[in-house]
Amino acid sequence: MTHARPRITLRQDLAALPFLAPFFAVFLLFIAYPIFYSLWLSVHQVTIFSDFYDIFGTMTYVGLENYAHILTSVQFWWAVGATFIYAVLTIIPGIALSLFLALMLNRRLMGLGVMRSGFFIPHVFDIYVVGIVWLLLYYPGSGLVSRFIAMIGASETARQGVLDNPMLTLPAITFAMVLKNAGFGMILFLVSLNNINPSIIEAADVDGASRRQKLFHVIIPLLRPMILFLVVTGTVGSINAFAEIYAMTNDTGGVPVEVLGETVQSARTGGYHLFRTFDEGRYGEAAAVSFVFMIFALVISFINFRLLRSSD
Repeated sequence: MTHARPRITLRQDLAALPFLAPFFAVFLLFIAYPIFYSLWLSVHQVTIFSDFYDIFGTMTYVGLENYAHILTSVQFWWAVGATFIYAVLTIIPGIALSLFLALMLNRRLMGLGVMRSGFFIPHVFDIYVVGIVWLLLYYPGSGLVSRFIAMIGASETARQGVLDNPMLTLPAITFAMVLKNAGFGMILFLVSLNNINPSIIEAADVDGASRRQKLFHVIIPLLRPMILFLVVTGTVGSINAFAEIYAMTNDTGGVPVEVLGETVQSARTGGYHLFRTFDEGRYGEAAAVSFVFMIFALVISFINFRLLRSSD
């Protein structure tokens, strides 16, 4: 027996509008308008001397000139490469560490709640504060990490400081961020592990699967949706990475290096590059940079989605 779907009348639609109006007002004011206004800025030459309240008066329409400029800029492509390195060094080790912690703490242990809280607490700290703490730990000579590096024989690196070494700046920053965010991924994986049907694990035990086989052929495939979520959010976070770069490099973007005849900063990732472009008063170009990185994020997220969903 089939039941007819209730017919929604125009009067019911109109009755719902007052309840939806606050949402639409907030959406249009704080989301839709800034997006379209940023798109408008990206096709204009906008500087610190432009009148932001007279967009038709002092802003010069330049079409796609801002996009052409950034796509031929060594600084921009260096930021893209640095962002890619930053993403690889944070997403892959971060997911691996989070999964390891979740597997270790997904059992009955004494003080389990305390250990879970201990690993999660760093995630709630402000990222700028965490960056300052690690800046002190990495401080040349006297920092705890620098002392440890000197103890294992790399005295020259300890004296110079890892953050002042162009080859080690990004790895040092990503190491700190992986430790900071591992607790968040751990909690997500713990929730996913607890949602796995125990009969699936029991069936694998009956079939004689080893721990390694259960991990790689049963557990990890069932955790694929959560892995996809962490990859996508990690990709967006890597593109937007700014506060940790700002804090741990003292607003320098890292040690200057020369690339293709131009001087760039070793840790100038996408988020920091956007900040620098905006801070220098090139607002139209900064808006164009934000849209280009948004396209990159969408494409990468789509590729990750297809790859992680291809074997479902």
